[in-house]
Amino acid sequence: MHKEQSAAADAASSRGPLSGVRVLEFGQIAAGPFTGSLLADLGADVVKVERPDGGDGMRNWPPLSGEGDNRYSENFASVNRNKRSVTFDLKNPADIDSLLLLVDKADVVVENFRAGVLGRLGLGYEAMRARNPAIVYCSISGYGQEGPYASKGAFDVTVQGMSGLMSVTGEDGAAPVKCGVPIGDFCAGLYAAYSITASVMEARGTGKGRFIDCSMLGSLIGVASLQTSEYFGTGRAPRAMGSAHPRNAPYQAFAASDTYFIIAAGNDRLWQQVCEAIGMPDLADDDRFLSQSLRARNQEALVEILAPVFATRSAAEWLAEMDRRGVPCSPINDYPGILSDPQVEALELVRPLKLPNGVETRTTAYPVRMSDYRFAVYREPPQLGAHNEEVRRDWLGADD
Repeated sequence: MHKEQSAAADAASSRGPLSGVRVLEFGQIAAGPFTGSLLADLGADVVKVERPDGGDGMRNWPPLSGEGDNRYSENFASVNRNKRSVTFDLKNPADIDSLLLLVDKADVVVENFRAGVLGRLGLGYEAMRARNPAIVYCSISGYGQEGPYASKGAFDVTVQGMSGLMSVTGEDGAAPVKCGVPIGDFCAGLYAAYSITASVMEARGTGKGRFIDCSMLGSLIGVASLQTSEYFGTGRAPRAMGSAHPRNAPYQAFAASDTYFIIAAGNDRLWQQVCEAIGMPDLADDDRFLSQSLRARNQEALVEILAPVFATRSAAEWLAEMDRRGVPCSPINDYPGILSDPQVEALELVRPLKLPNGVETRTTAYPVRMSDYRFAVYREPPQLGAHNEEVRRDWLGADD
């Protein structure tokens, strides 16, 4: 990195609320790296520890931009910007000894190996706490560090299935469908980053760190509060309903004359507006649809009435009509559509990104706005081991 780039990086980092926090990330593929990227985006100095023979497997995931041997994974770049990369052979005792010197200077360790792997290499929480009592050590795994599934392998789709999420995704009676976004990995990353930040705050005051056991399974159950409470309250398993809702109607996608669109009439006033929009104001007085709970209970009959009407006009016409009446509605965008949307532009959610091989691409920004902080890509996603000497010098000093 040139001096000018380094200065810009330091300036951007210093504005982040996590500036001064040092993180060692033993992350691979998605959940661990996403956790690290959230911390890095807010100014933490995140050092990604990789094996020298290839590094994080996501480095090989397409799309690969560039030419020949100089290609770089855009998937990898998306969750590894603003980090530095160092390489250590975790089976080499000398490398472990060197790595532990960095542990002495770290505030946080993030890892998402299978349960127990780093412990067997001498890099578990107890070994690190003995050297650095204030260390916050977060282990992310599929099913947690204890219990009958602790050693079970996990990928996002398997945990989606295990967690119950897939039972309420897709159409009722159809084949199982996973969420199109790897929500197990990324929900775990969100919970992990939140728990790490809270623990670092405490450690700064007490000098005592803690171990965080963050599972993908627990994270997906955690975000399913409405579904689990429905089961606790009724004793019945929630079911897949496509785009519909168990407690609201009309609250789903409908087919217009050209494509699908969504409306969400979540209260009686909005329902009245829908009835007027379709030219059937008396439908609001139908005994089956007088309240939100009645509309939800009788939504199959409601859809039979609404669907033929919505099929008579284009989605754009219906969206304009619903917007005019204040009824929440939306098109069903693909990613090219939403990433070029004027609202996304207004929120500055898409930013330029330069890959280390010189390719100019784009990335999505840290999505939350805060006063006195502006997201910046202050470090390119790293080449494997690009910062071996730099990190040792910054964290340990020239003599070490």
